[in-house]
Amino acid sequence: MGKALAVGLFMGGPVWAEEVVVAALGDSLTHGYGLAPEKGFVPALERWLTAQGADVRLINAGVSGDTTQGGLARVGWTLTPEVDAMIVALGGNDVLRAIDPAVSRGNLAGIIEAARAQGVEILLVGMRAPLNYGAAYKEAFDGMYGALSEEYGVALAPDFFEGLRDVPTEEMGSVMQGDGLHPNAAGVERIVEALGPYVLQFVEGVD
Repeated sequence: MGKALAVGLFMGGPVWAEEVVVAALGDSLTHGYGLAPEKGFVPALERWLTAQGADVRLINAGVSGDTTQGGLARVGWTLTPEVDAMIVALGGNDVLRAIDPAVSRGNLAGIIEAARAQGVEILLVGMRAPLNYGAAYKEAFDGMYGALSEEYGVALAPDFFEGLRDVPTEEMGSVMQGDGLHPNAAGVERIVEALGPYVLQFVEGVD
C-alpha cells in the first residue's frame, strides 16, 4: 500500500493518510507556455487529482525549451527532500532538434537512475515523433519510453497528447495555440482528462 493511501474497510473509496508531493519535470508543455499560470498543465492536473480525492501537491519543474539532456542536468535540483515522486515528460524538444533517440534514451535513463538513488518513484510520460526524420527515427523515439519503463520497472503513461488524438485536424485550432506546438487552456483540460487516471494510479502506489 502506498505512503499516502490507506484503504478503509468500511469506506467507499481511498483514505489519504499523508500528502504526496510530486515534481513534474518537463519542458514548455509542463511549464505552461503561453498560458496564465493557473491554466497550465501542472495546476490543471493538481485540480483534477484533488477532485478525485487525492491528497497531492504538484511542483512545476517544467522549463521551456528543455531537452532530455537539460532535464538530466537539473534533476538533482528537482529531487529535494520533500519530493516523494516525479513525473518525467521530456523529449519533444529532442525531436525538434533531431537528437539521436539513443542519446535521448540515455538521458532519460540517467534521470530515472538519479530518482531511484533518492528513493523517488517515477511516472514516465511518452511523446511521439512525427515522420519528418523517417520511420526508423520515429520507431526508435516512440519506442524508447516503453522500453525504459520495462527495463527499470517504472510507471508509464504512453502518450502526453493522448487526449488530443481524436481531435479532427480541421478543429485543432480549438485546442492548440497559434504555434501548433502548445495546447491552449481547452487543450490542457483534454490532456489532463486523459493523463489524469495514469497519474492517480501512480500516486496511489507511492510508498
